[in-house]
Amino acid sequence: MTDAESTDLALPTLGYGAANVGNLFRSLTDDEAWAVLEAAWDAGIRYFDTAPHYGLGLSEKRLGAFLQTKPRDEFVVSTKAGRLLRPNPEHQSGGLDTDNDFHVSDDLRREWDFTEAGIRASIAESQERLGLDRIDLLYLHDPERHDLDLALAEAFPALEKVRGEGVVTAIGIGSMVSDALTRAVREADLDIIMVAGRYTLLEQPAAAEVLPACDERGTGIVAASVFNSGLLAKSEPTRDGRYEYGQLPEQLWDRLVRIADICKDHGVPLPAAAIQFPLQADAVRSVVVGGSRPAQLAQNAEYAALPIPAELWQNLAAEGLIPA
Repeated sequence: MTDAESTDLALPTLGYGAANVGNLFRSLTDDEAWAVLEAAWDAGIRYFDTAPHYGLGLSEKRLGAFLQTKPRDEFVVSTKAGRLLRPNPEHQSGGLDTDNDFHVSDDLRREWDFTEAGIRASIAESQERLGLDRIDLLYLHDPERHDLDLALAEAFPALEKVRGEGVVTAIGIGSMVSDALTRAVREADLDIIMVAGRYTLLEQPAAAEVLPACDERGTGIVAASVFNSGLLAKSEPTRDGRYEYGQLPEQLWDRLVRIADICKDHGVPLPAAAIQFPLQADAVRSVVVGGSRPAQLAQNAEYAALPIPAELWQNLAAEGLIPA
């Protein structure tokens, strides 16, 4: 099954990436997290992505509690496998998972497991945290950070097996590394991949090999981190804006300023262009955005629906800022 459409999984164009409700970068109360998810739902968002990694299971728990109040056939949910959550023997009272940027207790730790048993355990444990009857889409999460060859030999065949059994509807990989994404698409039988930060308005390294591989294999793409971790989230970017969980490299600043100027010339807010740019590629089926405040979700939904003149994309391409 190399044609993603054969999975019968229809992905909404706009999704919410639920890392923030797992206390990414800052702590949210349960009520604050609920308000964010409610704002996403009220804005029309019906695709929600999470992972055990996000807040050591907190994101899955909060997202699941919210989605349990909604009709199951009205939304799509994806989560990830590859890291199991297990008790942390080094946990001390008051210890936090801030080394991974999550403001949660580090009483659990992540353990890599690409075996079939590990994949099945990950699915079962995610379903328990989510409290949902099924997971629509399962990504193998950042396999290159552990062992990509092992993932291709063990984890992806396990994902294909559970898909064949109907345990999940669709499978894929979620990664920020173009080489890993390309190999996974070419060497495994995947439906949809999550490309994080590698196909954005600011930079498009995935255009060289990932997108062509997906076109050849009929694999769909979900574009994530389209704001490059917040850098493109405002119409007037700042030099000290966060980029890839760190600081913006000097060589990208001039490029960013030029992109922002062209957007301004066309009267298009930079974040609107950032959300809608990936969708110009045929293989991209959905864009996932984050957010830790209700107003951000409402605004992003408006940006996703904003009419953008074709001349903007033409001008950006003419200056070599996006693929022609």
